[in-house]
Amino acid sequence: MISHLQYQFVRLILLTSLIFSLMTGCKKEEQPTDIPYVYVNFSLNPNSTEYINLNVVNGWETVTGGYQGILIFRSSINEFVAFERACPYDPLTQGAQIRVETSGITCYCPICKSKYIMTDGTPFEGPSHFPLKQYTATYDGYLLYIYN
Repeated sequence: MISHLQYQFVRLILLTSLIFSLMTGCKKEEQPTDIPYVYVNFSLNPNSTEYINLNVVNGWETVTGGYQGILIFRSSINEFVAFERACPYDPLTQGAQIRVETSGITCYCPICKSKYIMTDGTPFEGPSHFPLKQYTATYDGYLLYIYN
């Protein structure tokens, strides 16, 4: 027969184990730090003929800047997202540069075959569990400012 003190001790051990497993088991993966930091701070007119593909919702363009270039996607009339083109799975590998698929709403890495959703950079296929590195994109109705 188990005494009340032994019962409380077992209960405490089980509760402590449960709390510990919840704290360590739900750890979110963090963005890898392998993508070298490059200062980004520029603006462009997304409605100009120079960036013709950004003139429409779901349009995209790639521009120079960042570590391996920047992918800009127009998600609505007044909203844009800007991503680093270096693949977050293995950014230092030669050729691991994000490219847009023919659908225009997903992109991929030709090296690791990971695929991402262009609206927010979320991975949905392949070995990468990390989203695309995102830069801040602010639109004032005329100019699009991209910076980190």
